[in-house]
Amino acid sequence: MPHHKSCKKRLIQAAAARTRNIANKTVLRRTLKETRAKLAGNEEVDLKALYSEIDKARGKKILHKNRAARLKSRLAKASARTKAAASKAQ
Repeated sequence: MPHHKSCKKRLIQAAAARTRNIANKTVLRRTLKETRAKLAGNEEVDLKALYSEIDKARGKKILHKNRAARLKSRLAKASARTKAAASKAQ
């Protein structure tokens, strides 16, 4: 346990930040899972909103910049595959 007043405050702040980060990460994971399910089912997906969420998480340092870039890249590839399959089916 911290003895100094400032250390006690930092402990409380860190706990609040951890809770906030876990909540944000959970929302992002859920959104990613739903999007991947839609892409697997060959549904059209609006990636703009998801990219925005990923960028916000990156800005808040919830995601590492390389992981954010990798996620966006993989989603774009999956979306392109879905669009190609849809156009081929028509």
